[in-house]
Amino acid sequence: MLKTSKQLNELLAEAAREVDFSGTVLIKEKDEIVFQAAHGFANRAEKLENKLDTRFGIASGCKLFTAIGICQLVENGVVSFETKLADCLNVDFPHFDRDVTIHHLLTHTSGVPDYFDEAVMEDFADLWKEQPMYLLDSLAAFLPMFQKKEMLFSPGERFHYNNAAFILLGLVVEEKTGMPFSEYIVENIFKPAGMADSGYFSLDQLPENTALGYIDHEDGSWKTNVYSIPVKGGADGGAFTTSGDMLKLWKALLSFRLLKEDTTKLLLTPHAHVEEDDYYGYGVWIVKKDDDSIFKYHVMGYDPGVSFHSAYYPEADVTLVVSSNKSEGAWTINKAVQGVL
Repeated sequence: MLKTSKQLNELLAEAAREVDFSGTVLIKEKDEIVFQAAHGFANRAEKLENKLDTRFGIASGCKLFTAIGICQLVENGVVSFETKLADCLNVDFPHFDRDVTIHHLLTHTSGVPDYFDEAVMEDFADLWKEQPMYLLDSLAAFLPMFQKKEMLFSPGERFHYNNAAFILLGLVVEEKTGMPFSEYIVENIFKPAGMADSGYFSLDQLPENTALGYIDHEDGSWKTNVYSIPVKGGADGGAFTTSGDMLKLWKALLSFRLLKEDTTKLLLTPHAHVEEDDYYGYGVWIVKKDDDSIFKYHVMGYDPGVSFHSAYYPEADVTLVVSSNKSEGAWTINKAVQGVL
């Protein structure tokens, strides 16, 4: 049970001040919204404030959308989780292991090379010094960045977070449906879930009520993230959504409106052990308690000018969405909420 509204207000206001939070916070307990707040500016130059229905980029937070899309293809008999990548994608990968499966890609255990290896590179923006970000407006545009590289390890050997794996999953969606990836997700996930304000928007064509992402410098200056992330998001990250729409996504998923019950349970199964109590399902992080029960299911995304965290706590029946248009802040708010559960 969460604390009273007054206590929550005081606790989260303090956490927001601590990190100069810019974004929105939305908390639902059972079917009731128990806390909502908006902080900072969606557009600093114009002094346009963030609102509860402002759209935010969520970076890797949308890997869950990709996983749901693939699971829908499995339900329709188009592919299986054991289908090999080599058998369902007509692309040349000269050094890829032919035993890489859909399951491996979904769980970050494939061993395929990544275009952005977070264990090696610290700053996502460094990628665009050699590869113009404005050319990355499709999934296929990412292929030259990794398709001819060597495998990192044998499929299934271990967990290693991998953005390119989800690019490949998105390409499978396109190959098998004949639809652009983003169009498939909108039609088969966003619309059924009622996520009317969500989409994969180009940075140079953002719709109204969308927050610009901001990168702050130590000297107090700042810049937007328009040259620091790909021009359009895709299967590995970069969608825009509101905190309210993200609540709708969790509700639709957990009430089996996007996938059948058995497929949903498979998506939420801890397939890969990451470290200590952390696991990974299909597109979703999972934290276990000491008694092996599930503490939370969560998704998160961090890019230059983006920090996002959303979680569902099954025992408390609490859903949390923290969306920010700064590079940091979401985790601090999440931690504050988690401390009272």
